[in-house]
Amino acid sequence: MIEKAPNHIEDNDTIELMVSLNFEGLLKTFQDDYLYWDKIKYKSKPYDPEKVWKAVKLHRRLRSTSVSFGNYTFSFVVTDFMQRALHHFDLNIGGNLSSNIGIAETDKNKFIISSIMEEAISSSQMEGANTTRKKAKEMIQREQKPTNKSEQMILNNFITMKHIVQHKNQSVTSDRILALHQLMVKDTLEKKEEEGKFRNSNDVFVVDHSSSEVVHQPPSYEELELLMKDLCDFCNEESEYFIHPIIKGCIIHFMIGWIHPFVDGNGRTARALFYWYMLKQGYWLTEYLSISRIIKDTKAQYEKSFLYSEIDGNDLSYFITYHIKTLEKSFDALKVYINKKQKEVFQAAQFMSLPGVNERMAQIIKLIHDDPERILNIKEIESRFSISNFTARADLNSLVKFGFLEIIQVNKKKRNYIRAKNFESRIRKFTA
Repeated sequence: MIEKAPNHIEDNDTIELMVSLNFEGLLKTFQDDYLYWDKIKYKSKPYDPEKVWKAVKLHRRLRSTSVSFGNYTFSFVVTDFMQRALHHFDLNIGGNLSSNIGIAETDKNKFIISSIMEEAISSSQMEGANTTRKKAKEMIQREQKPTNKSEQMILNNFITMKHIVQHKNQSVTSDRILALHQLMVKDTLEKKEEEGKFRNSNDVFVVDHSSSEVVHQPPSYEELELLMKDLCDFCNEESEYFIHPIIKGCIIHFMIGWIHPFVDGNGRTARALFYWYMLKQGYWLTEYLSISRIIKDTKAQYEKSFLYSEIDGNDLSYFITYHIKTLEKSFDALKVYINKKQKEVFQAAQFMSLPGVNERMAQIIKLIHDDPERILNIKEIESRFSISNFTARADLNSLVKFGFLEIIQVNKKKRNYIRAKNFESRIRKFTA
């Protein structure tokens, strides 16, 4: 549980201290990282920590903006850190022009499919899906039927993300959020009738599993209709005053977690709705980001950002700050990923000189060159390169004809492809 902060009733010295902290740059540090009392009390020397907390709270209150959902009021502060980051995002992940990040037009579909898979896997693993990334990717690429709940969660998430991309320009309604939830949790809940339905009881709590303590009691189910209506209005309509779209997206993510409208699947639905809103607002590069992978790696901070916001008078800035830092890390990870993939394409180019080998076939050769135990099938090649069944089949059969692959007949219709026994000698023959 988060330590409760001392009362912050201002006195005559609070304004003077706030000015001094601002002049010294200490206030900016507290604001950019949006620290709570449990951190500020250790960073306040030589000042009295409780007086510093009063000054910080006054500064935040003077700069805060309020938003309401149902009968609840929340606030947030747009800090200097947020403004710099938002400007960077506007330049790099939004707008109508192509990004300078280096995604070639021919590679866009491949990167989109890969990032959606990463998002689906990480978001599901955060909620308990227990399988390896490699196995999950193979299931999706080969269009295999899930064999357990974990695999079903991941496949549902993947299908939901693809659905969002296809319907990103639709308005957000309660019915569409319910449809999103139904896609997300299909065949994974204890009760089938809870798929795509708002909860109808108050027997839902957010629990810290390490201590078994209840850390959040969502609002009554009787308030859900009004809360979800207000949230949908917030998604679709212009606010009375301007709120940056990325900040709005962060608030939408938070509110699904806070309202907790479903018996299960709230986290996955919240993250999916954030993607939907970002794409709807024109932040097209979001389609390439795997935000949940970063959240999964910083899950303790993710959970604390919810708790800080709630315990400090519904101040959403804790969650917004965390979320924007996550977006930064996701964007940096995307650049590293694209650089890696470009190197792989460059390395595969050495096989382009082989007679009759096209660019896709060269990449398949590199794939089995690097992973000799790899088993390929037509569905995986279709998915990997976003090509038709006919083209995938033709590429693989050509590589069999050239002696780089061998066929394993699984049944009368299905066949797999493995590295040929004389693969290395065939490579040497053509590259010598």
